[in-house]
Amino acid sequence: MKTWLYFCLCVLLSWPGQAQQPAAPGRTLTGKVVDQHSGAPAPYVTVNVKNAADQLLTGGISDEQGGFRVEGVPAEAAVVEFRFMGYQVVSRALPAGSKLELGLVLLTPDVTQLGEVTVTGEKSGITLQLDKKVFEVGKDVLSQNGSANDVLNGVPSVAVSPAGGVSLRGNSNVTVLINGRRSGLTQSNSLDQIPADQIERVEVITNPSARYDAAGSAGILNIVLKKNKKAGLGGQVRLVSGIPNDYRATPSLTYRSDKFNVFATAGLRYSDYLGRYQTDQVTGSGGARTSLQQRQRENRHDDGQVLYVGGDFFVNERTTLTAAFLKNATKDHDKTELTYQYALQAPTTDSTLQRSGESWERRSYNQLELNYTQLFAQPNRKFTADLQYDFWNSEKDWNLATRSIQPTVVGLPGIRTRSVGASQDLLLQTDLVQPLTEQRKVEAGLKMETRRVSSDFRAEEQQAAGWRTFQGIDNDLQYQELISSAYAQFGSKSKKLAYLVGLRTELTRISITDRKGAYTARKQYTRLFPTLNLSYAFGESSTVQLNYSKRINRPSIWMLFPFNELTDLNAQQTGNPDLNPSYGHVVELGFLRNWPTLTLNPSVYFQRTTDFIQTYVYRSAAGIFISTPVNLAHETRRGLEVSVLYNPAKWLLVNSELNFFTFRQAGRFNEQDFTFAGQSLTGRISTQLKLPAKLSAQARYNLVGPQNNAQSRTRAIQYVDAGLSKIVLHDKATVVLDANNIFNSNQTRTHTSGVNYEFSQVSRPNAARYRLSFVYRFNLKDGQTIRQARGSNRQ
Repeated sequence: MKTWLYFCLCVLLSWPGQAQQPAAPGRTLTGKVVDQHSGAPAPYVTVNVKNAADQLLTGGISDEQGGFRVEGVPAEAAVVEFRFMGYQVVSRALPAGSKLELGLVLLTPDVTQLGEVTVTGEKSGITLQLDKKVFEVGKDVLSQNGSANDVLNGVPSVAVSPAGGVSLRGNSNVTVLINGRRSGLTQSNSLDQIPADQIERVEVITNPSARYDAAGSAGILNIVLKKNKKAGLGGQVRLVSGIPNDYRATPSLTYRSDKFNVFATAGLRYSDYLGRYQTDQVTGSGGARTSLQQRQRENRHDDGQVLYVGGDFFVNERTTLTAAFLKNATKDHDKTELTYQYALQAPTTDSTLQRSGESWERRSYNQLELNYTQLFAQPNRKFTADLQYDFWNSEKDWNLATRSIQPTVVGLPGIRTRSVGASQDLLLQTDLVQPLTEQRKVEAGLKMETRRVSSDFRAEEQQAAGWRTFQGIDNDLQYQELISSAYAQFGSKSKKLAYLVGLRTELTRISITDRKGAYTARKQYTRLFPTLNLSYAFGESSTVQLNYSKRINRPSIWMLFPFNELTDLNAQQTGNPDLNPSYGHVVELGFLRNWPTLTLNPSVYFQRTTDFIQTYVYRSAAGIFISTPVNLAHETRRGLEVSVLYNPAKWLLVNSELNFFTFRQAGRFNEQDFTFAGQSLTGRISTQLKLPAKLSAQARYNLVGPQNNAQSRTRAIQYVDAGLSKIVLHDKATVVLDANNIFNSNQTRTHTSGVNYEFSQVSRPNAARYRLSFVYRFNLKDGQTIRQARGSNRQ
């Protein structure tokens, strides 16, 4: 019943007012926007049609190939403007009664020094493309102070957990890319290393076409970073201070000429996080029941340094070479205190234990990127070749001290653990886009990825004569992976209908070995992954889509590693080397409707996943609760998703979304039946105000409905974020104040039950956070930032 109340509440919040009447039918404006110098298509260019009084009549945005189609242009004379960051504004007169086929529209880079910036009603936008939704980040106040995690938390249907885990439509089996590429920052929950103001847009790809990897049964999130298109020297520096301690400094520089685009970005971070956890547990049956009250205080400290340097070399107007290097180094120092109160007859305490722990972790991630891009005389023909080499290493040490303080004070043997990991990853890929006609094209590509990961884990217990191995935990796991893939797809579009049909094949080879010979496994499988994307435009600014794709969810390395930390006496998490990938079939029907002040984007979807992965909780022979991922038979989801963007005035923007789905899971593991049916809901509403004196304010309400499965019940979560920004110093600087999780209500409450046990947990990994930032720009337009190398075909 509560779930349906949440559902009704979000429906009301998502509908901003009375529906608008469709605009009167008019003419259709078509053409293509390209860069004047290179002839390359200019995607995501804003197209505005205005009358003689400079009032906006209608508009649109160019697609990935630079093409645009704007419906509902009035019959009287008008003017069309083309706007894109780093380029001069292009205006064209539209005579009355003429045929509106503009052909090629040339954009010229803006090389003049910016004297004054006029802040207008810029807003985030939603574009429904053939195989993805594109969310323009815009001037979201709550994102400016933070990282990529803060940006993703503002994208409809996307959620980021306090630990950094990303989910899409409530499904954590999502692949996160940066500029179309896999990155170590997305593999290890390290997206908080990417400053939010370097992100231009987020592409939500729930049904990817064949050009994308088949990994991620929930879909793909592609974070597209901003590019420097302004000639000459430019840069910015961002300073952040926060409570709890959160200090960041991010200077950036760029230089662009006719032959080179050189960039460098550095980042320093000093952050503290406060976590609080509690567990109330009962084990046994009848008169032999034992209760436990567990409380944990956690103080985490992170230091981070990021350096990203590189550049593009424009060999000629059609050939570009790119090289870039990323270095991300972090040092973490964490402290934790746990108290355990045991009782045979609650509330009388029979015994009390205390454990204190301190850890030091050092990580170094490095990434080298090389790209070759070749354009041709034939428009839209393109060939790219990419090489990416990643190598990282990490070391983590835990020191744990335990003592009994009731009924007597007794010191127990100390425990220490050490984990050493390393990885080498190599990616090679080529892609070709070959137009057949102006409306038809073929795409094809080859890709090879290799990965070698090692993890050496050792636990020791203190003895009178020194240290000895604890519970036989001393092993080294070696993981090797090879994925070879190829794809081909054919696309065609007319005035109203567009389609893209493709097929991808992937060959996977995996080897898992360890020093003791306990986890030897070799797996090899080849699968075909068909895709189909259909789009039909009708009426005024309306588009309907039907998409299908087959997906794979490969277990992450951390799901496979069988080692676990020993911080908690009562509970541990461990990987499962026998875990198999899951496969999903996804069908989605979506609709996008644009009115002058309202954008509505509902969709319905169906997903069936076999061998789906779920966390299994059991109690070991030693009485410790172990959480580990396992494969179950199948899961079926049916869902409804609605996004609403309402902009009734230049000073007001309301953005809301909800996702409601039902699911049914089936499967057995260790003689336990996991068959379960349920429903879930997530929702979000954000309001942004443009105030006088160049002030902007934003508030966002977040709702995560109850999350249940056969073993556990998780209660709903509600929390509020807010922010305020002001442009200062003649529009060269911005000051932002924001607050996350204002009421400390972002906490997870879970009840888990099994044979002869049940426990309730409350998890608050991050306390409320308040931050103040200052960013100063030179030779950059407001909102423009430093970014990275020229994109490849996968962007």
